Amino acid sequence: MIYHYFSSKPKPSTTTSLIWLEAYGVQFKFKTANGVFSKGRVDLGSQILIKYLKVPEKGRVLDLGCGYGPIGIVLAKINPSLEVHMVDINPLAVLLARENAELNNVRNVYFHVGDCLDPVKSLFFKAIYSNPPLSAGYKVVFRMLSQSYEHLEPDGWLQIVIRKGVEAISRKLMEIFGNVETVAKESGYRVLISRKV
Repeated sequence: MIYHYFSSKPKPSTTTSLIWLEAYGVQFKFKTANGVFSKGRVDLGSQILIKYLKVPEKGRVLDLGCGYGPIGIVLAKINPSLEVHMVDINPLAVLLARENAELNNVRNVYFHVGDCLDPVKSLFFKAIYSNPPLSAGYKVVFRMLSQSYEHLEPDGWLQIVIRKGVEAISRKLMEIFGNVETVAKESGYRVLISRKV
């Protein structure tokens, strides 16, 4: 059987390891395991997105495709006024994200297992953040983008990180939102924001 980190049935794992990330003057620690994306370190795309986060003063936000939780946990830690929801299709990733919230003394987080925004379909968000799983294919990523638009509050935003050269994502954001802004370019990645206007 072939296992993928973006699967609802990831490769089973009993072995975990601990990795570290410094962001916003805070040392974060994350438990990872086989069967999740980038188990050996916080991937560079997520690190770059974290570096350029546009953080609202208050409100409900979503880490879409949260993995073991670095983006959502950093958001929750740097702004305790936020209500941070974290969604992933991979139950192992969500279990690790929950444990990582405890490891980092973060309480303002809520965890959901499911596909795209299905588990939070009754909620609306001030901001949604994602390092979308391009290896899952454009069909999945485009669904994430369109559902994000549907679940943003007016004047809310979607902030994502993608590799340079993936122009189909920028075009799709323009098609869905009518706008897309590149807020950062670093190490072969671009951080994009689209607003719901």
